[in-house]
Amino acid sequence: MSAVADLHLDLEVFSGPFDLLLTLVLREEVDLLEVELAEVVLAYLDHLEARGELDLEVTTEFLVLIAALLELKSRLMLPRAEDELLDLEPAEAAEELLARMIEAKRYRSAADHLRELLAAEDGVRYRSAPPPPWLRRGGLDELPEGVYSGDRLGAALGGLLRHPPRVDVTHLGQVRVSVAERLAVLRSLLRRGATTFDEAVRGADRVTVCITLFALLEMYKQGEATWEQAEPFGEIAIAPQEAPADVPAAEVATP
Repeated sequence: MSAVADLHLDLEVFSGPFDLLLTLVLREEVDLLEVELAEVVLAYLDHLEARGELDLEVTTEFLVLIAALLELKSRLMLPRAEDELLDLEPAEAAEELLARMIEAKRYRSAADHLRELLAAEDGVRYRSAPPPPWLRRGGLDELPEGVYSGDRLGAALGGLLRHPPRVDVTHLGQVRVSVAERLAVLRSLLRRGATTFDEAVRGADRVTVCITLFALLEMYKQGEATWEQAEPFGEIAIAPQEAPADVPAAEVATP
């Protein structure tokens, strides 16, 4: 209501600020039927003319409030016999007016908050200014001598056409063993009973150790083996897992 609080009215049944009139109407201390809403609109137009500027937010708020008052007054002016045809009773219409006033106030507060955020970003928004001298376009005669010479252009194109040096991959280990081969090694060890991961990879290189781990995971997935590590970085104990009763042992052990 602060947006139209400076609107002063001088009517036959009321004299004072517009927001006070709304309060008295809602409290039923002023009969809305006796209020000439047309005079309120004319007073607001005079108020705008005196200010010499049009605030769209304030004007929108006034239009919402005056429209709600017109709707409420129209319902009060209808004959009582037609009350059953109305969607809202006068008391309900007054509550609706209050709800619209509160909603308008909420949107007004949101607009103020967005305006404050926009003002806070004033220092990082786009600022219309000419580009710096080093970005401005100029003629070739303004450039230093030799900037666009044919020798420099040829050197640049030659660098693009030159083959890059070959990447050295000698430090990478070559894979000399497959997962199937490591599966065979693990299964042969488990046929003799429990074993350890260190025993399965004794003397092997790092690539073989990794592939043996993949093979062990595959055996665990197939239900052929299980393992246990009592402590971090400790020895990994591998044990054969018994086959389910409905699956023959020979089928589980098949590579």
